[in-house]
Amino acid sequence: MRFATGLLMILGTLGVCTVSPTPAPAEDIPREYRKTVADGLEWLKKAQLGDGSWLGANGTYAIPMTAVAGIALLMEGSTLREGKYRDQIRKAADFLMSVQQSNGLIGNPARPALGGSYMYGHGFATTFLSCLVGEEDTEARRRDLVRVLEASAKYSREAQTSRGGWGYMSAKDGGDFDEGSCTIQQVQALRAARNAGIIVPTEAIKDAVKYLEACTMENGQIMYSLTTRSRSISPALTAAAISCGHSAGEYESKYVKTWFRYCRDTIYAPSGAGDRRLGHDEYTHYYFAQAVYVLGEDRWAKLFPEDRPSERLTWSGWKSKLFPALKAAQGPDGSWGATNWTAQGVGPVYVTSLYLTILQLDRGTLPIYQR
Repeated sequence: MRFATGLLMILGTLGVCTVSPTPAPAEDIPREYRKTVADGLEWLKKAQLGDGSWLGANGTYAIPMTAVAGIALLMEGSTLREGKYRDQIRKAADFLMSVQQSNGLIGNPARPALGGSYMYGHGFATTFLSCLVGEEDTEARRRDLVRVLEASAKYSREAQTSRGGWGYMSAKDGGDFDEGSCTIQQVQALRAARNAGIIVPTEAIKDAVKYLEACTMENGQIMYSLTTRSRSISPALTAAAISCGHSAGEYESKYVKTWFRYCRDTIYAPSGAGDRRLGHDEYTHYYFAQAVYVLGEDRWAKLFPEDRPSERLTWSGWKSKLFPALKAAQGPDGSWGATNWTAQGVGPVYVTSLYLTILQLDRGTLPIYQR
């Protein structure tokens, strides 16, 4: 896989859109990782630019970087109206709303920092802004936010390809090309918007789920693209597909179970998996952590009652592998540096935001990350 394609793949989806009536309290974050989280959040605060944005390496990917950083701050418990990172969240929201185009796209293909593979940034921004509905302090600002999200959701539906997927650009601009990571990201963005009360066509999500099912190979892996029938895959994309299934309300379908078994055998089971190099590492751990968090301690046994206890996936088991590795990898300034290949185009904002999201899942702050 070329670097450009790999970079786009790791800039994949954001958020598991599941709802819980009883979020876990903040103190459930293990004590030994609270300073790790606090230091990372402070680094993100300092890295924000004056216009409210965050940037990737070489001044790129302003839209997705701003969205993932904003979500990491929201998970701390701050909102638009209150909390330690209220001002940073407000500035991020204002920036993203200000760059929406008349057709509903959040971003600007004509500007390198705001365009590029614009469907990713568009979806990330939709997810972040959807988390803010209901937090605006005036009716006028709330109407503005809803208007932005309605236009964003409409644009996503119109950008969907004839096969039900999405690509790096809209179907029209991208020659009807689609691939798995873009598709997963758009499904979850649309589900986040629906959770916020935005009208989203049911057909858009249904068509996308069918697309991912068609991408499933015999061993449970998700192929890279249905358009090209490319079998260039990695555990990362399959882990993300589980999150997509959850977003669509599929918790016990045969496909979700197939994807879980493949990820259990390739990501979870190997000794030392928390710091094992898998390719697309940040992306892999990010989505797999979300999927296992939804499982908790007992849902694997309900999905696979025939499995022995030693074969089951549990959140506590995965934390015991992953969290120590994340803590050890944190830099002295509170950030996480990009790996040798992500450093070329993504940079520490992306990695830091994703790892902070993993470490804060137990907070249960945002509906999109709750069990």
